[in-house]
Amino acid sequence: MASCGFCKSMILFGGVSEGATRYCNQRCQTSAMLARAAGTIPPELLAQAVEDVYTGTCPSCGGHGPVDVHTSYFVWSALVMTGWKNTPAVTCRACARKRQMGAALGSAVVGWWGFPWGLVMTPVQVGRNIAAMTTGNGSTGPSPDLEKMVRMQIGARLIAAEHEGMAATADVQAQPGAAPPTAPPRR
Repeated sequence: MASCGFCKSMILFGGVSEGATRYCNQRCQTSAMLARAAGTIPPELLAQAVEDVYTGTCPSCGGHGPVDVHTSYFVWSALVMTGWKNTPAVTCRACARKRQMGAALGSAVVGWWGFPWGLVMTPVQVGRNIAAMTTGNGSTGPSPDLEKMVRMQIGARLIAAEHEGMAATADVQAQPGAAPPTAPPRR
């Protein structure tokens, strides 16, 4: 049995292969690629980027920070089906509380309708939202989740810039009438 090269989950069937490495799905493969690119970021550049996000304005409301990663927890149920999700978002504390309150109320309304998991997961997810609303992130600086998110965004930008550079080179070489690249003249 193989394990995912990114999230380490066990892969029973299928998955995506990249060389000798297997991944659960395309999302894990992409995340691994971003993590590899992000590993090349100098620590001082990363620290400055994290600080800029942390002290910047909230992407949701435009208010002043601190801005960090905050998670809301939701559950829904319908007879024998139950689904739950944890949704992280980069927001200020006030916006995070609003999202967590909405998720708690939504879970309380639509979460308990399934048997048996709806009855089990509804109090869990509502409790997690209440705990997140009342405790905050418990630190005076950026969280490790914010650092990871910023690292992945910079990695995505590096990969996009690399692909744009390769595409620009291919466009120049593919133009009709364009001279092929040549070596400098010898003297």
